[in-house]
Amino acid sequence: MASIAMDSSSTASLLHPPPAVPMKLHTEKREKLLKHLREYLTSSSRPLKGFVLLQGGEEQTRYCTDHEDLFRQESYFAYLFGVREPGFYGAIDVDSGKSILFAPRLPTEYAVWMGEIKPLSYFEETYMVSKAYYTDEITQVLNNQYQGSGKPLLFLLHGLNTDSQNFSKPAEFEGIEKFETDLKILHPILAECRVLKSKLELAVIQYANDISSEAHVEVMRKIKPGMKEYQLESIFLHHTYFYGSCRHCSYTCICATGNNSSVLHYGHAAAPNDRTFQDGDMALLDMGAEFCFYGSDITCSYPVNGKFTSNQRLIYNAVLDAHDAVISSMKPGVNWVDMHKLAEKIVLQALKKGSLLVGDVDEMMVERLGSVFMPHGLGHLMGLDTHDVGGYLQGAERPEEPGLSSLRTSRDLLEGMVITVEPGCYFIDALLLPAMESAKTSKFFNGEAITKFRGFGGVRIESDLYVTADGCLNMTKVPRKIEDIETVMGGAPWPIKKSMNDYENGGSLHVIN
Repeated sequence: MASIAMDSSSTASLLHPPPAVPMKLHTEKREKLLKHLREYLTSSSRPLKGFVLLQGGEEQTRYCTDHEDLFRQESYFAYLFGVREPGFYGAIDVDSGKSILFAPRLPTEYAVWMGEIKPLSYFEETYMVSKAYYTDEITQVLNNQYQGSGKPLLFLLHGLNTDSQNFSKPAEFEGIEKFETDLKILHPILAECRVLKSKLELAVIQYANDISSEAHVEVMRKIKPGMKEYQLESIFLHHTYFYGSCRHCSYTCICATGNNSSVLHYGHAAAPNDRTFQDGDMALLDMGAEFCFYGSDITCSYPVNGKFTSNQRLIYNAVLDAHDAVISSMKPGVNWVDMHKLAEKIVLQALKKGSLLVGDVDEMMVERLGSVFMPHGLGHLMGLDTHDVGGYLQGAERPEEPGLSSLRTSRDLLEGMVITVEPGCYFIDALLLPAMESAKTSKFFNGEAITKFRGFGGVRIESDLYVTADGCLNMTKVPRKIEDIETVMGGAPWPIKKSMNDYENGGSLHVIN
């Protein structure tokens, strides 16, 4: 398909209406889980009996009030069942492969305040499960379905999320004491299923990337000195929701300008994207939309006036070179820690070439000087969650050295992974000043040159990559080269290629061939 030029005078989207996502995406996930679970049970000489049972998310209210926050389904439950509504349970019979949904039994007044009460047949047809019942029937239904001897066995989800250090919540329901439960087997198998994406999953993630890329370009076109940071966030959110139906964002938008761009997770409640930015400031905009549960994670950095200074060029190109070098090196079998070190080294080499640093770059690497300028990890797995599961396998140890300890995965790349590449270079006083005074690292700094960059902020360039059989595919479609950024910010069209053959005109979403 030929490239499509975006008309700089129009805010219309080339990606509207969004594609329909087939429920086959989730039926395939249940089949995938069953395959791997049965393989595990067979290899450990255990019977192929019992039920996988997951509890979906519950609606939450704001503190003690009756204000209901917008519900978003729990990710493991969304992966297997695709259910949008709260209060559900889902079961999969390990023996027969049949899937069952349990819906909440709603009171009659629900129809007055919330809308039609759907029959169970609606959930069977919509979510393509074998049967649907009510949640107060779980004990009876599963006991009746069980074909083995003794108490039915439930495989429940319980395991550590290595990013949050929180544990997934195993299903709870009245009557669970009538079942045997296993809390160890399911989590590692299901988490690993989520690591490698199917073609349909990739197609959904690609659309999330495309609409987010288009929104980032829209922000580039509209940004002007004197605006508020939150206005950039608003432009992005409007575009992805109005044209892409993306009601949820993958994470809180980071719209950092000036020195705020050195704050890695700026945009939170205590730093709410509220600065008025000035001519000459750099902007670091980290924003990604979520589409049908699947996320995107994109960061663009550029001057708010659309023209790079020599200092901005130096830092931006250092990060861009690291970003591009990592992407060129990615393929199955490549270790992610090595990719992080590659990015660090390229940034340090550029800073030395720009006379901010002096000395031997290899010695800087030994002393972990790269972590002063890039304290976060190079990237993370992405999918149903921005920081997706599976970064550290059971028993894997997290690196302890500065910078490397922030890595959200240390794995070798596998075909089918989606992972972000997001090198950065920041001037953070809390890291820079101690390093300039340290006996081990002070010798590497050109103090006079570094001082000129205090208050600069930072640059991050982030793209979402799909690992292919022999390399990788960049799913993010935004201007990256300085000349392209300046041209687009000056009003020129930006070519965005639709990445799937068939998500035009609101038709069903199909896989990438």
